[in-house]
Amino acid sequence: MNAKHSIAHGISVVFHPLIMPTLAFLFLMNSGFYFTLLSFDAKKIILLIVFLSTFLLPLVSIGLMGLNTRFKPDLNKGPDRVIPMLSTAIFYYVGFYALGRLNVYPVYKVFLISSILIIVVLMIISMRWKISAHMAGIGGLIGAFIALSLRLGLNSSLALSVFIGIAGLIGSSRLILGKHTSVQIYAGFLTGFGVNYLIINYI
Repeated sequence: MNAKHSIAHGISVVFHPLIMPTLAFLFLMNSGFYFTLLSFDAKKIILLIVFLSTFLLPLVSIGLMGLNTRFKPDLNKGPDRVIPMLSTAIFYYVGFYALGRLNVYPVYKVFLISSILIIVVLMIISMRWKISAHMAGIGGLIGAFIALSLRLGLNSSLALSVFIGIAGLIGSSRLILGKHTSVQIYAGFLTGFGVNYLIINYI
């Protein structure tokens, strides 16, 4: 593996779709929006719930699937992604349910439920066609950020520029690794962006 591929692989790992909700919640909690006014203990509990339900449990579940010799999904194939995505969506809902039992700002629960919808849309598309979940993750974060900025009337162009730069890095990495075509990358980004923007902007 040459240096370019190694860097691309590293970017794909750091910004894996499963870790994006945790990174998004970390940003939301330090974004300066009104809903960042939570105690440190409250933020720790929320992050723990999000980390467990959107990263650790789905990762363990997918790993166990890979150990099953009768069912070992090839995540490079769209149809093989359906069951892992379904189990991931279930864990996400567990996290949403847990957050619903806490006294937190609604935006955190809305963000998580919109993430579930993104997974469902990706799952349906994957039955017929391979789409980039990596780009859906960063697209969802950008869509949510723009929607929040517009609703609250805040100028957040600097942070938005950083996110767009990260999206470019992720998209380029997926192309370098040969995991997706340009169309699949743009489709993933627009799916994540569209779902999160519409839900957060209008709910």
